[in-house]
Amino acid sequence: MKISFDSETIKIMSLFQTLTKANLKDCFAENDSLVFVVLPGEMGRAIGKNASNVRRISEMLKRKIKIVEFNENVIEFIKNLIHPLQLMNIEESEGIITLTAVDSKTRGMLIGRAAENLRRLESQVKRYFPINEIKVT
Repeated sequence: MKISFDSETIKIMSLFQTLTKANLKDCFAENDSLVFVVLPGEMGRAIGKNASNVRRISEMLKRKIKIVEFNENVIEFIKNLIHPLQLMNIEESEGIITLTAVDSKTRGMLIGRAAENLRRLESQVKRYFPINEIKVT
């Protein structure tokens, strides 16, 4: 899937890269926050010492931000997206990814009200990987 950006997103990405010196793969809006996807190995540089970059960018844009490290492996990328939530197991079979939650609270947070969080996670993963569905057990 080809990803295209509008001029506002390009400005935000440029600001992020200038301030953090981290190489950025993608940026997208999620509710009232922004998600920055950095290339592998760039997470520390993107966050900054004592999360200084995160705070500075968040204050400048007046929005919450989340930084996620990209991974070529779909399972590792999903783990990065849902961090700090922990999973018991992740399995991939014929385009369907099954997440096994540690407890019912984690399961509820993954799914969200009216499966909102699950559909959002699914759309984020579909930006990079050809999957059909994500299920939570």
